[in-house]
Amino acid sequence: MIYSIRHIIVSIFTLFFVLSQPVAAEDTIRVLMHESPYDPLPSPEASKIDSLNGELFINGHFYYGSLEVLKDKNGLYVINNLPFEEYIEGVVAAEIGREWETEALKAQAVISRTYATFYKSFNSGNSYHITSSALHQLYKGKNEDPLITDAVKATAGEILTYQNQPIRSFFHATCGGKTELPEEVWKESYPYLTSVDCFGRNAPYDNWQRRFSLKEISDALGIGSVKEINISSFTASGRVKTLIITLQDTSGNTTREINATDLRKLLGFKELPSTQFSLAKTGNVIIFTGSGYGHGVGLSQWGALEMARQGKNYREILSHFYPGATLKNSGELSYQEMALKK
Repeated sequence: MIYSIRHIIVSIFTLFFVLSQPVAAEDTIRVLMHESPYDPLPSPEASKIDSLNGELFINGHFYYGSLEVLKDKNGLYVINNLPFEEYIEGVVAAEIGREWETEALKAQAVISRTYATFYKSFNSGNSYHITSSALHQLYKGKNEDPLITDAVKATAGEILTYQNQPIRSFFHATCGGKTELPEEVWKESYPYLTSVDCFGRNAPYDNWQRRFSLKEISDALGIGSVKEINISSFTASGRVKTLIITLQDTSGNTTREINATDLRKLLGFKELPSTQFSLAKTGNVIIFTGSGYGHGVGLSQWGALEMARQGKNYREILSHFYPGATLKNSGELSYQEMALKK
């Protein structure tokens, strides 16, 4: 998130200094405070203008540890450097919340730790390792739920690996059927990410409907006046892969093809919950009727919850959503094994 100078000054007045013994660098992670995946990131020219050690209250959440303020031509940025395992607790609290089954909480702890381990190594030379928004995984400050603390401690240090490397442990809210193949979303495939049954039951996004006017779609796409939109192909998991957009201009009608994942990004990830939908047109309105929330790749959080309710433990849940991955303690991997090639 970018902050105004006034915002930072006001926030600093809410800073409560908490002096403690510094934590070793390898036990911490640097998190860029980032409200939305649409927010810009610090440029390579961003420079540090201040550093603080304590607790910062901003946007309704407390962030604690070492805090750095960076500045570039776009504005100010805050980077929170805090103990790694305490960060994992905060992620699980932000991603799932209270009163979930313990085994589902443990599964989330492992994949969030794996995700953070991957990006900590991948971005080791940058000013921050990971962001606090859905661009990576959510982090909204300190966890207060003892059940989450217990789940994180019970899996302390455990990550999923493939060939002694942390895997790309993608996850999403609910898939509404089968999980998606990563190559359908990001053009890259991974042997431990296949399409499997979701197991979700009674999830908030089992069924949804969204309405967009043709003008709203035109404005979002920025390619002219949209007259029609039709599905042209599907992925193997049954999600929409591509659509044909019919544009109206002075010379008549023209068509363009667009990837469904790009359409979802342009309309808004929350506004269009997934690419698993059908279309209908009523007047100048396109009605999207679908199921699922998120990109659909990897672990389904609501699917993990249902598996936990059925008596599956976190190892069985992880094995289902990441077949072929191996659960290891990160302490078992050497520095050379953890060094990821960009």
